[in-house]
Amino acid sequence: MRRPLLIVFIVLLIDQIIKIYVKTHFFLGEEVHMAGDWAIIHFTENKGMAYGMEFGGEFGKLFLSVFRIVAVGGIGYYLWTLAKKKEDKLYIVCIALIFAGAIGNIIDSAFYGMLFSDSNYEVARFMPEEGGYASFLHGSVVDMFYFPIIEGHFPSWFPLWATEEFEFFRPVFNFADFSISVGVSMIILYQKRFFGKKKKSEDTSTTLSVTEGMEAPKATEPTIDEVSQ
Repeated sequence: MRRPLLIVFIVLLIDQIIKIYVKTHFFLGEEVHMAGDWAIIHFTENKGMAYGMEFGGEFGKLFLSVFRIVAVGGIGYYLWTLAKKKEDKLYIVCIALIFAGAIGNIIDSAFYGMLFSDSNYEVARFMPEEGGYASFLHGSVVDMFYFPIIEGHFPSWFPLWATEEFEFFRPVFNFADFSISVGVSMIILYQKRFFGKKKKSEDTSTTLSVTEGMEAPKATEPTIDEVSQ
């Protein structure tokens, strides 16, 4: 577990350093252009899922936080079993990236509401005397990376969104989201490597079992009666 734990630690460290810095140095909605208009640090917060998607108000927020914790527990157990069985190292790295990213966003939703003041009207303060802006599991996830690389309008012949504006890449995300995306993308990219060996092994075992079952019966020694005849 050394390698996956190291990956989890590094991802969480980078993720939390960036989030805490942005939270304590930016007003909500403030942005800094890093490379023209297509690479921007834009401070925003969301109460929902990755890339700014939201889900069902306060009850939905609580449900989502609890679901995240349960899911992360399952991913963590799966990661442990992979390391114990010494599965493909790259596959373990992918699961570790997903695991770390999920934990990173759970930290925000679970604790940031209690640790920071509201960012709506001032730069957030750490451990304010009046208390945080939300209760346990009701905090908002801090997002900051915004890459509106391509902007334009859909052509008139395009179904559903004809002539409407489009922007790529519209969602604002954080380092934890990026970690999850990299892990999932690598699993898709190397799926034959990760799952092809197992399937090939299972097919080989099945073929051997069928072959053994179809073996010809062994020849037997003739009896005395058969020899005399």
